[in-house]
Amino acid sequence: MSDISAAALRGAVDLSSLRNRPQPAPQQPQDGGAQPAAPAGGVVVDVTDASFGEILELSRTVPVVVDLWAEWCGPCKQLSPIIEKVTRELAGRVVLAKVDVDANPQIAQAFRAQSIPMVVALLGGQPVPMFTGAVPEENVREVFTRLLEVAAQNGITGTVPADGESAAAEQPVEAPLPPLHAEAYQAIEAGDYAKAIEAYERALAENPRDEDAKAGLGQVKLLHRVQGLDLQKAREAAASAPLDVDAQFAVADLDLAGGHVDDAFGRLLDLFAALPAEQRTPVRERLVELFDLVGSADPRVASARTRLASLLF
Repeated sequence: MSDISAAALRGAVDLSSLRNRPQPAPQQPQDGGAQPAAPAGGVVVDVTDASFGEILELSRTVPVVVDLWAEWCGPCKQLSPIIEKVTRELAGRVVLAKVDVDANPQIAQAFRAQSIPMVVALLGGQPVPMFTGAVPEENVREVFTRLLEVAAQNGITGTVPADGESAAAEQPVEAPLPPLHAEAYQAIEAGDYAKAIEAYERALAENPRDEDAKAGLGQVKLLHRVQGLDLQKAREAAASAPLDVDAQFAVADLDLAGGHVDDAFGRLLDLFAALPAEQRTPVRERLVELFDLVGSADPRVASARTRLASLLF
């Protein structure tokens, strides 16, 4: 958990390239009693490279929390619902800006996002670190409380209209999750990854073409494998035994969970190349599993597949 300071990242992160775009006029301070307009979508909004300047301006009157995530990132799927829940409970005192780093590389570059999930606040257009990686709900609440304290110290105490019942009524009703998917999701929420794996495996046994179950199974397996691992100890073990498959798998999993996709692929490809042919199968299978987890459309997967093919033939 971060010790939030409104000056913590000043000079370290340059958001000028995102700010210097044609934007609406800045919101007026709250002293006049006027309430700033809520961004389209309410207090939880999806933000792009093109629209980020508007969020920067909004942060002059309301604290904005930026959630940097990606579809392939398992820990992001664990953390994002918690952040959204806490934001909505604050009823307009905080706005959550969600940024898909794959679709919005300029924002990711501006924040120097080395791993995700990465959560940063904006106060008066200035970035303030919150936390990196999945953290428990209790810690999320503590950090949000501290953010509001720092915002108040800097005179940023405005609110935006919270998501109302009428707005919610306009949204299409989501179809309920299939029973086994719901069981898996509840298990993930409870931190019982083994039970979630079992539920997804049963869903796939019933319907081998269930792509959502396949994707969920890959993500929860990764979460299960990295649960309780210490990155420093894992790296030390891998460095001392470069051909130990389990040791290299542990670091690759941690790298992928932290958003270091190229590092994870590179480690396993190097291991594959160094092992005798009769010992390579588990490494190839793990690579294919991670390829599916990241997604075939990702250029990093295409590059790694090409290298794997060259090592096979």
